[in-house]
Amino acid sequence: MKRHQDILDRLAKEKHLEVLDLCEILNVSAVTIRKDLKLLEQKGLLYRTHGGASLDNPYINERTVLDKEKISVEEKNGIAQLAASRIVENDSIMIASGTTVQALSKYIKAKNKLTVITSSVHVVLHLIHDSNIEILQLGGYIRHSSASVIGNYAEYILKNVSCSKFFIGVDGIDLEYGLSTTNLEEAELNKKMLDAAQKVIVLADSSKFGKKSFARICDLSQVDEIITDRGISETNRKKLEEKEIKVTIVDEK
Repeated sequence: MKRHQDILDRLAKEKHLEVLDLCEILNVSAVTIRKDLKLLEQKGLLYRTHGGASLDNPYINERTVLDKEKISVEEKNGIAQLAASRIVENDSIMIASGTTVQALSKYIKAKNKLTVITSSVHVVLHLIHDSNIEILQLGGYIRHSSASVIGNYAEYILKNVSCSKFFIGVDGIDLEYGLSTTNLEEAELNKKMLDAAQKVIVLADSSKFGKKSFARICDLSQVDEIITDRGISETNRKKLEEKEIKVTIVDEK
């Protein structure tokens, strides 16, 4: 059926599509689109999501930081380098765990003095040689798969600190579900880190859009900016900007 091929062709370009957008594009009802998506999913050609469809499985399984480091390396480095330009002189920032924010630490050059609060062991190891950077390593249990801290000790410290920016990497960004990660304790710590920051900046390559994982971090209303690569679909970009989220794309002219 031509309509089915149109859906698949658009998905190949957009990676994720909403039912309402397909209704408008193909001029058919939501009931018809949902039937189409169900049939195409049964054939193994796409995955249905809440309110839409995706070419990739929208549900994320946990992977180690070593595995993640090998994925979308060029995109992550570009995002990290751009994110580093957001740091100003005498700034006080917070950095979560994850390979994209870990890459950020490689590009940080302290302007006079910089204070960094982080849950990531790898971030500390990257920054420790710069005497202009004052580091507050959050304490607690180490989560082996992400080489980061989790638990009540870290959350207690965060009750007594504040910073200008929070740089966070995530496993999934869903327009309805929000930001998510694979570990519930890490999500809880991220919530506390988010509360201690004046501005929330998400660093995520385009493969993270339309995905959701077990542990929800926050609604998108709490996000100020998302820095990503050119693979983000125009639909996702438009909907994020409608939510008053600044979307910055690496290498965009």
